Amino acid sequence: MGWFGPAGPQAVSVAEVDLRVGGRFRFVFGGPQGNEHEAAGVYKEVVPNRKLVFTWCWPRTTPERVSQIIILLRAEGSGTDMEFRHEQFFDEAARDGHKRGWSGTFDKLELFLKAKS
Repeated sequence: MGWFGPAGPQAVSVAEVDLRVGGRFRFVFGGPQGNEHEAAGVYKEVVPNRKLVFTWCWPRTTPERVSQIIILLRAEGSGTDMEFRHEQFFDEAARDGHKRGWSGTFDKLELFLKAKS
């Protein structure tokens, strides 16, 4: 998972995934000056190759602020189109911070996929 995390060197040190309805995930990745960030959640809907719905929170800092992520996948030519929605934020500041983080993550994912092709 060298591509996961916001822009910059954000190495993932822990990746635990139990990909089933009711299953949990947990990621720990490095932040600036060696600070670690932990994200966790529960899978609410799993449709292989089509849809994921899961909760998202930061258990070390704001465990009470649970948001939701929906990922829809569709075959598109020889590839896959992904629709990503992160919703139910605590406030606009949380929304904006996540937007920056996900933008960096998707930029890194794009570079990762280009290097694989």
